[in-house]
Amino acid sequence: WDLETQAELKDFKGHSKSLNFVAVSADWKLAVSASEDTTLKVWDVEAGRLLRTLEGHTADVWGVALTADGRVAVSASEDKELKVWDVEAGSVLRTLRGHTSAVYGVALSPDNRFVVSASDDETLKVWDLATGSELQILKGHSTTVYGVAVSADSRFVVSACYDATLKVWDLESGRELRTLEGHSDALNAVSVSEDGKLGVFASDDKTLKVWDLQSAREVRTLAGHA
Repeated sequence: WDLETQAELKDFKGHSKSLNFVAVSADWKLAVSASEDTTLKVWDVEAGRLLRTLEGHTADVWGVALTADGRVAVSASEDKELKVWDVEAGSVLRTLRGHTSAVYGVALSPDNRFVVSASDDETLKVWDLATGSELQILKGHSTTVYGVAVSADSRFVVSACYDATLKVWDLESGRELRTLEGHSDALNAVSVSEDGKLGVFASDDKTLKVWDLQSAREVRTLAGHA
């Protein structure tokens, strides 16, 4: 879509079931989509053309993260696994196993060192992208964790949970730094500003809230969804 004119520019068709997430390379040349049809698809954004299909998961794919150069993707699935993909070759580089229930969210640290996953098993896990080793388990939520983001300086993890709480974690140590409360229903997604100061959270309560992540202060509520 053109955000200024609201005109549709391209229509990407190829999945046989609902799409759950899409990640785009920093140069906007590639997009990778995650679907309930158990596959991911790699697209040429400018041409609107399907380049290849990534097959390997055995259940719905709920999330995908892409390195800035678009060469490596990491996917999160209901099959309890994450997969690291060579996007150009369309092949699996490694599979990350450790969660005991569905994996709903995945984020990459901007320095491309870490993968952070969010799961129905109430935990987040930190993995080494290069080796696939599990480095940390982040425990503190009391139910399904749906959304996860990493700050631009790769120091903090921010998580969004079904229990309507948000948590900020130290990435290296896995220590919980603070909990933010204010939404009245489940949280589904999170995004962090480039300077790492603000987080925006999307909720089933039909609002988005902007939080100051350092002071744990709610900055504003964005209401308008019906």
